[in-house]
Amino acid sequence: MTQQHEEVQLVPPVGEHDHIRGPADALTTLVKYGDYECPHAVKAYSVVNALRERLGDRMRFVYRAFPLTEMHANAQAAATQGKF
Repeated sequence: MTQQHEEVQLVPPVGEHDHIRGPADALTTLVKYGDYECPHAVKAYSVVNALRERLGDRMRFVYRAFPLTEMHANAQAAATQGKF
């Protein structure tokens, strides 16, 4: 049995404000929205790193800041420092 892969367009597309690791022509793009102060986001990052190690250039990782300002007082400031 052969699997068909449907190409899906990301909205908004990967752009200059995203933090990107991996080639643009990777088979898979994983987009993670995160808050630098969120402990769950920190735990998820180790899973993402394991995936990156396993898949190598077959995966592009895109991080988008999503500060949860209602829960984390310094989330917005952390997201705008330009340090990924």
